Amino acid sequence: MGSLASTKGFDTGHAALAARLAGVAPSLFPDRAVLLADAAERVVGDHAGALALLRGDRPGIELAGSTARLTYADPRSAASFAALVALLCGRRAPVAADPASLSVLALADRIARAEIPVLIAGPTGTGKEVVSRFIHNRSARAAKPFVAVNCAAIPETMLEALLFGHQKGAFTGANAAGEGFFRAADGGTLLLDEIAEMPLALQAKLLRALQEGEVVPVGATKPIRIDVRIIACANRDLPLEVEEGRFRADLYYRLNVFPMALSALCERPADIGPLAFSMVLRHATPGRPLPWITDETLALLGAHGWPGNIRELENVMRRALVLAGTERVIGPQHIVFDRPARLVTASAAPAEDMVTPASKLANIVQLSEARAILATLDACGGRRVEAARQLGISERTLRYRLASYREAGLATGAAR
Repeated sequence: MGSLASTKGFDTGHAALAARLAGVAPSLFPDRAVLLADAAERVVGDHAGALALLRGDRPGIELAGSTARLTYADPRSAASFAALVALLCGRRAPVAADPASLSVLALADRIARAEIPVLIAGPTGTGKEVVSRFIHNRSARAAKPFVAVNCAAIPETMLEALLFGHQKGAFTGANAAGEGFFRAADGGTLLLDEIAEMPLALQAKLLRALQEGEVVPVGATKPIRIDVRIIACANRDLPLEVEEGRFRADLYYRLNVFPMALSALCERPADIGPLAFSMVLRHATPGRPLPWITDETLALLGAHGWPGNIRELENVMRRALVLAGTERVIGPQHIVFDRPARLVTASAAPAEDMVTPASKLANIVQLSEARAILATLDACGGRRVEAARQLGISERTLRYRLASYREAGLATGAAR
């Protein structure tokens, strides 16, 4: 993070918010000046590119070119701090505020300066590719290509040619030579995502490429020198894969020079708020005011288990933006989780003295979800396919939820 600069009308709330930020490893943020501004000021001229903090009654975010304004009402608010972190991190940098994530990024920053392979483990959707890009961007190879390859998404018959390249006529359909991902990443970084999905036969050729620093394109007889840093990612337990014979031990040890592990999102709760705001910044409709996420909404998000990790959070926030429409805030009523809704009817509700805050919150979430789904379905004229698309869920999931509503005695209208 860049320098803190104050102007006339300095508010003590700025100091409180800046003090909270100081505990979030500001050296990991891009070099962006933070302007502690007067509420009546316009941030222009010499302050272009800065992030201006303003105190006001109505919290919100305004973007104007490279300049951003964050207006907050309470420096102790979870939303104020989450929005500040999201704006400092930007749209492509890792977004982190939890000690576990900050520790990983601090380690990644040190690893970036070393020319060694990195193996990143963690559940799917936890940001392994984002951390890989962070390592590349902090390394001496930053000006060279970063090439990401999902080994599980490429047919086994094509993976060798796509990795190592091929000569014209090497196989049916090879009407022209192809350089392959290794040569495309020459001088830079090659990310091999879901490395555990690579076939054993190809693992041996990958090991040779790493050991010798050269590849042999399909159909060629002479090797070609390459200069590539390898980062591999896995969401499986690779030591177990080695033990059970599905992954070569020699390749595992070649990749595992510096192991890193990313935790599930539920294990780093302080990241949830900043990530939610970053997704609003990324997916909000251009030209419309950016909606503000309330503290109550952040508390609701923080109470969720997030089995789908960051990808699930992104789905939820994209739905929230659709459901909020032109409203200036995203409230709990706009949150629809990736799970079937189970409504609690009056007859099935527990006795008042048995109701806990957690059960009350769960019921509020379920009913808010039902209202949001039914409102979207009504706006789409009962068309399930269109409603599911707007909500970011499958039509099958929508049908399941509508059935659960009918079982609970809730009118669902004439869906079709």
